[in-house]
Amino acid sequence: MEYTYLGRTGLTVSRLCLGTMNFAWQIDEAASHAILDRAFDEGINFVDTANMYGSERGDGMSEQFIGSWFEKTGRRDRMVLATKLYAPMTDWPNDGGLSARHIIAACEASLRRLRTDWIDLYQMHHVQRNTPWEEIWQAMEVLVSQGKVRYVGSSNFAGWHLARAQAAADRRNFLGLVSEQCKYNLLTRHVELEVVPAAIELGIGILPYSPLHFGALSGAIRKQREGVPGRSVLHAADRVEPHRAALTAYEELCAELSAEPTAVALAWLLSRPGVTGPIVGPRTADQLDLAVAALDLDLSAETLARLDELFPPIGNGGPGPEAWAW
Repeated sequence: MEYTYLGRTGLTVSRLCLGTMNFAWQIDEAASHAILDRAFDEGINFVDTANMYGSERGDGMSEQFIGSWFEKTGRRDRMVLATKLYAPMTDWPNDGGLSARHIIAACEASLRRLRTDWIDLYQMHHVQRNTPWEEIWQAMEVLVSQGKVRYVGSSNFAGWHLARAQAAADRRNFLGLVSEQCKYNLLTRHVELEVVPAAIELGIGILPYSPLHFGALSGAIRKQREGVPGRSVLHAADRVEPHRAALTAYEELCAELSAEPTAVALAWLLSRPGVTGPIVGPRTADQLDLAVAALDLDLSAETLARLDELFPPIGNGGPGPEAWAW
């Protein structure tokens, strides 16, 4: 396993982060524990969840599955644990968003489900425009001072949200954001315009989610041809068909490289500036092996250029304003 620092911090994390959105929604507790075991054996020390994952009626089952694994294995001290808040857990007022009241209450609830005393990375799952940053940071400072949270991150923020959040944190002499979790893959490159440049400038590590674009980049054309079930079939109409020509050529390129499409897609992300590590969400322990293979795959400049041809960046490529201006 390869390791790096999370953004500008001294926290060491594996270059692959285990995502657990499938826990409870797609797979049961035993299968979830098997994936956590395999990840641990592979040296992955970074696991990401959210209070809403696997949630029915606010029960947060993904967090509960991770908590039961910690209790069973005693491995909490070996793992960097990330979770998120924002989405309403019930239909009652103040049970969602980023108010100080909800931030602290949601943290306490996540700690109970995760059966731990602290969260390493507490992430805002979305921006809430009508909540002042002074309120948000005051609540986060309380949690950090109580030892319940170590670092704070964001998810689905625009570049200017990162800048504004960090400016407010700087005024309070608070560390502020250390990571941004955003949708980023070969087919979805919008964040290269402003989010990634802002994150690099501010020392915020990028954690790409949906690195395979709902399975479209995992060999979807081949799987459809061979009748293999999975996300590439489930989301075929929305995720695969609009890009069939590019995906077909992509899979041909992967065959030339003697590499699995999953590994190539992840290796490309690992090569991108500002990326700490993509979040991978296997549904079986064996699927994790394909992700780990990406760490041994070095993509040549020629291959990277070919990928840019197949999946062009937005505009002229690179950050704004050059991406759309002279």
